[in-house]
Amino acid sequence: MIRVVLFEDNKNLRESLALYLSGTEGIWFSGAFPNAKEAWPLIKKHKPDVVLMDIQMPQRSGIEAMTEIKKNSPQTKVLIQTVFEDDDKIFQSICSGASGYLIKSPDPEIYVQAIREVYSGGSHLSPSIARRVLEMFQHQFVKSEHTYVELTQREKEILSCMVKGLSYKMIADTCGIAFSTVATHVNHIYEKLHVNSAPEAVVKALEWRLV
Repeated sequence: MIRVVLFEDNKNLRESLALYLSGTEGIWFSGAFPNAKEAWPLIKKHKPDVVLMDIQMPQRSGIEAMTEIKKNSPQTKVLIQTVFEDDDKIFQSICSGASGYLIKSPDPEIYVQAIREVYSGGSHLSPSIARRVLEMFQHQFVKSEHTYVELTQREKEILSCMVKGLSYKMIADTCGIAFSTVATHVNHIYEKLHVNSAPEAVVKALEWRLV
């Protein structure tokens, strides 16, 4: 079971997501909270595997709460959720250790998919966010020198799909392989690039011009 905690100040979204996740197979929904003021004590109490964290909340921002959570519990996966596509917030979230960044949606299955992806060792970037990350690093942060990393052809193909923001399921369909095989390849990519998440892998892929 994947233990999940939600921080969301929008009452309607918080309650609807809590109801849906509580009834989803394979997920143990531990609690929903309207702000992140006491985020770390709540994380210590509920010990979630994945945290759904709203980026903009009263009293304390989601990024501030995530930074504290990751400092004290690096293994906890944090999924940032937002209605904004602000470049600075995207970059700050990635650098602070977010395992994924998704645009809020009325479709709860998008959240379930993202939760399962990060729990399995992957990440989740909404397609529009992936495009923003791509543009940011192409225009501002890409280095001219090339760093050699020995990736297989399949790993390069999968890394290219990650840069485009494709989910594990979409990568599996695109490459004609099983979901579990995608996860295995992604773990190998992480090892070779010395990263722990898809956003970090995307950054290095662009920085080192691997795709």
